[in-house]
Amino acid sequence: MPHAIQIRQTGGPEVLNWTAVDVGEPGSGQVRLRLRQAAAGLNYIDVYHRTGYYPQPLPFLPGLEGAGTVEAVAHDVRGLKVGDRVAYAGPIGGYSEVRLIEADRLVKLPDAISFHQAAAMMLQGMTAQVLIRQVYPVKAGDLILVYAAAGGTGLILCQWAAALGATVIGTVSTEAKAEMAHAHGCSHTILYTKQDFVAEVSHICGGEKLPVVFDSVGKDTFLRSLDCLRPRGLMVTFGQASGPIDPIAPVLLTQKGSLFLTRPLLFHYIQRRDALEASANELFEVVASGRQSALCAQGCCRRPQGLGRARHFRLRHPDHLTQHACRRRLHDQADRHSSHGFVHSVRLDDHFAAGAGANACPRNVVP
Repeated sequence: MPHAIQIRQTGGPEVLNWTAVDVGEPGSGQVRLRLRQAAAGLNYIDVYHRTGYYPQPLPFLPGLEGAGTVEAVAHDVRGLKVGDRVAYAGPIGGYSEVRLIEADRLVKLPDAISFHQAAAMMLQGMTAQVLIRQVYPVKAGDLILVYAAAGGTGLILCQWAAALGATVIGTVSTEAKAEMAHAHGCSHTILYTKQDFVAEVSHICGGEKLPVVFDSVGKDTFLRSLDCLRPRGLMVTFGQASGPIDPIAPVLLTQKGSLFLTRPLLFHYIQRRDALEASANELFEVVASGRQSALCAQGCCRRPQGLGRARHFRLRHPDHLTQHACRRRLHDQADRHSSHGFVHSVRLDDHFAAGAGANACPRNVVP
């Protein structure tokens, strides 16, 4: 019987349970397929689901992206067959060896894209595609500001924007992340923990302001980000790593220069089948061409439940909803991969190592 990581109650990483699941067959008349997963993606939003910050009906299987091979299809599925290599970003249920999923949410993988690459880049890669190809179509000569430039979405976005001919300014929290951002598309970096980013942007731009800001930090940076925009500039807020943004009066946008404000969500942009295929295929083409590296820290482990919990110890909720999670030390192969804000892909095709209990928990609690 296949296994999955199940959450029966919300909380810290200790609520992740490795358990057998009855997946079943695609039902008659259902546009579903059974997918043998080779890898599942681990994303920051999984912590929101695990802690209940974004509520889900209990019990549930977390995880919004993965990749694998089609095992079975319903009779009315068109365009997919047994043996096809596929990937997805949503719906929830990715932390599983085998799952049922609606066929129209899957995209076929080209030979140049591995399962691990796909599982690690679908969500963040298509988010980047939506941001710089649809929300604000970046073009050669643009000067743009990207927050968390060394994070998973940030690194993809910065490389892609640079390849389009834009000059990218990236904010980071450490010197090490600044080096990483420079190596992946950023012409300029700002250490927002030590520098006034508004003043630094003004200095870099020679006193001019920007046409667009991509802000995934939220509460701590939103208001001052508006000061970086030129009249009629676009503020794109697509995350809240520092917490939700406080409400504002619309007149503030007028006072700052008749600014535009948007809070895009990937799934609204890929609801239609043609939109999903277009976004994914452009991402695959860019990665396969070499203009965009596959940005993931991949880990394979014979103990997927232990690895799942360990990975979650690194994904810290800004409002401390992970509680003591950040006090645990990663173990097994997780100890050998630095997160750096990357999305991870985790292989789910092995059971626990011999002797590991079904409820084993990472040890080595640090004070």
